[in-house]
Amino acid sequence: MSRAFVFPGQGAQTIGMGQALAGAYPAAKAVFEEVDEALGESLSGLIWDGDIETLTLTRNAQPALMATSLAAMRALEAEGITIASAAFVAGHSLGEYSALCAAGAISVADTARLLRTRGQAMQSAVPVGEGAMAAILGLDLEAVRAVAAEAAGGEVCQAANDNDPTQVVVSGTKAAVERAAVIAKEKGAKRAIMLPVSAPFHCALMQPAADVMAEALAAVEITAPAVPLIANVRAEAVSDPDLIRKLLVEQVTGSVRWRESVQYMAAQGVTEAWEIGAGKALSGMIRKIDREIACKAVGTPDDVKAVVESQG
Repeated sequence: MSRAFVFPGQGAQTIGMGQALAGAYPAAKAVFEEVDEALGESLSGLIWDGDIETLTLTRNAQPALMATSLAAMRALEAEGITIASAAFVAGHSLGEYSALCAAGAISVADTARLLRTRGQAMQSAVPVGEGAMAAILGLDLEAVRAVAAEAAGGEVCQAANDNDPTQVVVSGTKAAVERAAVIAKEKGAKRAIMLPVSAPFHCALMQPAADVMAEALAAVEITAPAVPLIANVRAEAVSDPDLIRKLLVEQVTGSVRWRESVQYMAAQGVTEAWEIGAGKALSGMIRKIDREIACKAVGTPDDVKAVVESQG
């Protein structure tokens, strides 16, 4: 049985996430302490006792979700399940950083600081209210690309996240994305839902953030991950640190090719995916992409115990 560890992206955050893990596993608690120290503030206090609006701010959500994923990974390791038991790691957008950190390519402290920088840079790349994202349900990638091209009208509108066969997210200027939502419905989309995001991620409008990340990533040590990463922008496995650095920059403006990434896993013989951290969003997408891949969510001590027991 071949396994992939997958790491969630923005939107999975909840108040209290990871708290039970930190209470049950000293190694999980140590992750939150390390992240707090790296950022010079009590992010764990916000995650466990704050308000969801503040946690959802991109600058907070990104390092918070990574910390929760790494805490879950440390809990698994404490039970004897290591990263080496996976054939691949992959993450959705910011989850790619969690995946690389879990695989030992980037330190926890550096990952926390990179994600704080990334969150701030993505937030400030486009003034609030000028960009938007919308989930188009019921059209495939090629159809949504055609919709985005028609809707652009000289503005930016791109397919940003190819999540699964039934959901592609578009990103760009607010007016263009709103046009795309109308056109998509005319072309037979079941629904077009404007997303409650603070910036238009994974499109050309994020170029200022990509420039910031190029500088930030150049200053951080990246080593080869313990297991290969299936990169968002390539939808194939990579291990070379210089290539990983380049792809993390490209990922800011590039599409998250999640559907193809899961298809790549399946083609490489992956039969189960463990979602490490908050929520079950990726498990839902994976089931729509390939029913043959068994999904397990690992975000609480009970989840950890369940997967350990499943290993016999």
